[in-house]
This record gives sequence, structure tokens and C-alpha cells, in this order.
Amino acid sequence: MALLQTTDTCAEDQTVCNTVLDMTHNDTVAEVSDLIIGKPLAITALVVLAVIIRWMLHKVVNRLVAGAEDGVIPQHVGRALRRGAPAQPSASELIASTRRVQRAKTIGDLFKSIITGVIVAVFGTMILSELGVNIAPIIASAGIIGLALGFGAQSLVKDFLSGVFLIVEDQFGVGDVVDIGEASGTVEAVSLRITRLRDLDGTVWYVPNGEIMRVGNMSQNWSRAVVDVSVGYGEDLARVKDVLRDIAHDLWQDEDFGSVIIEEPEVTGVEMLAPDSVNLRVLIKTSPLEQWAVAREMRQRIKSRFDHEGIEIPFAQRVVWHREEKTARGRADLADPRPGDPGFGGDPARDSHGAGPDDGAATGGQHRRGH
Repeated sequence: MALLQTTDTCAEDQTVCNTVLDMTHNDTVAEVSDLIIGKPLAITALVVLAVIIRWMLHKVVNRLVAGAEDGVIPQHVGRALRRGAPAQPSASELIASTRRVQRAKTIGDLFKSIITGVIVAVFGTMILSELGVNIAPIIASAGIIGLALGFGAQSLVKDFLSGVFLIVEDQFGVGDVVDIGEASGTVEAVSLRITRLRDLDGTVWYVPNGEIMRVGNMSQNWSRAVVDVSVGYGEDLARVKDVLRDIAHDLWQDEDFGSVIIEEPEVTGVEMLAPDSVNLRVLIKTSPLEQWAVAREMRQRIKSRFDHEGIEIPFAQRVVWHREEKTARGRADLADPRPGDPGFGGDPARDSHGAGPDDGAATGGQHRRGH
């Protein structure tokens, strides 16, 4: 009857063991069957389930990435497409589309990596439990290790989290011209931990994402060229504004620059009354990264037109007094006095104040000797 006691042979969750034990009433056969069939079958089921869940979640991420890459078509573009009008994407639209694709792929890869890591951790722990390993110390150790990493690698964690938000929020991307405080220039690479910039001098800056406190993006969506023009106080400001409007309108209508200027330029008027000039401002809305070329062309045309119209562009003037010549001449006059100069032929004190105290006596004596 001892062989029929099955109370401690199989656990409640060991289905194969309990089934074989019920069929054979043999503890050894039940344990061997569970070891040969039950545990491999459970591990295989967990692995298959993990693969299926990972595949399904990756499929969802791929769909989201594909939708993000396509973007949202504006209503006016959609109406034009429905009417059959050909729509040729501009350079700015191509740049925006490329950035959108890169950002979507980066976010998709990040989500896939997170999904894979979570699934491996969860199902790996379940497989160890099926093999009879006590997972309580493993979970406790993982918590301690995570806490230690959280305190010991705070800057690294901060860099990664900041990088995730930089990419998700699309604060900047490869090819943008940005100002992030200590460094500014063109973005060459963006990763989860670091951002690489190249400034105008060619210097490459590596900036940890956690150190970026603010971002000034000069090339996102559209840009603006700000051109300040100085004229003399004697110029007719109404005439100057009309000339500036003509120059800006001609630039807008130009074939080379009309494609990068989004809307008609605006002459705002007088911006400042400087000590030696009156400053006027012209605003030109352009495609991203085109504001500098447009501003240079605008300044060149303003200079040529002002020269043609006779409008004065004031410039700083300096008057220099050479006191060395005057001092040298004064020393020469004292060394060699000329007739008619004070001090010629006698004491300067006598010549400037009249006769000296002894002049009367001396003169009188001479007169007496003369008589």
C-alpha cells in the first residue's frame, strides 16, 4: 500500500506528473515522465509564447513606424491630390520627410529593444522557475543591482532618458543647425547618450544629452533672414522704405531665390535711432537653412541700389589731432624767437608787462649820458 501513497510525489501544477501517476500509480514513472516530458514541454511552451508575443509587439511597432514615416498630409495638399494636380515636393519637404523617417526608425528600434529586453527578463525568470531554481534571490539581487546602478550611474541614466525625449519630441535631428549653450553648429549624429556637433570652424563637439538644458533650433520648419539697414539722418525715410520694398520684391520674384523664400518680405520700418544713423529692418521668411544666403544677397542688392539712388549709408569717421607737431613748434619758437614774438630781444617778463622795475633808472641814466 505504500506505493499507492501519491500525496507528496507530484505538485498540483505538475500536470504531466499527476496524469502519469493516475495512470500508472508509480511514483518513479511519474517523476521521470515529468522530468522528460513535463518540464521540456513547459519550457518549450514558454519559449514559443515569448516568441509569439515579441513578434506581435514588433509588428505593432512596425505599423506605428510606417505611419510615422508617411506623416500627415495637410488638407490643401490632399485637395490638390484629389483634383489630380501634380505635387512636386520642395527641398524643405524632402528634408522634413527624411528627418521624419529617421526619427521614426530610431524610435521603433528603441521600442523593439525595450520589448525584447522585457520579454527576455520575464520569460527567462519563468523558465528558471520551471527548472526548479529559486528565483526569489535572483529577483532580490536584480533589485539591488538596479538600485546600485541608479545611484552609481546617475549621469548615464540621465543621458539615456534625455536622449529618448530628444528623439521622441524631435527637438533636433541630423543636419539641423542648433545652439545648445556651450556649443553650436550642425548636428552630425544623435544617439541615446550623446549628440555630435560641428561648428563653423570645423571643431567637433560631443555633448552628453543629459547636459543639454536648452535647445535653439535655427532650421526647423522655416527660418527668417533679418537684415538691418542704416541710412543717414538727412535721407527721406519714406523713399528709403519704398526702395527697400522694391529690392525685397525683386528678390522674391527672382528665379534663384523665389523657391526658398516662403512669403513676400516685409519692411518693418525704423528700428532704432543710432547716434550717427537711422536703422531700418527687413524680414524675409525662408526655407530652413536658407536665411543666411538670402540675407547676403539682400545686402548686396541694397548696397548696389543705394549707390544708384544716391542714398547715404553712413560710416564711422574719426578725427585725429596730432599734438606732437604743435609741441615741437612751441619748443622751436622758444629756442629761436622771431621779431614781433613775445620775448624777442629781451626778458619775456619785460616784453609782456612793459618796462621792468629797473628800466626807468637804466633808461634815464642812458639819456643823461646822451645829453
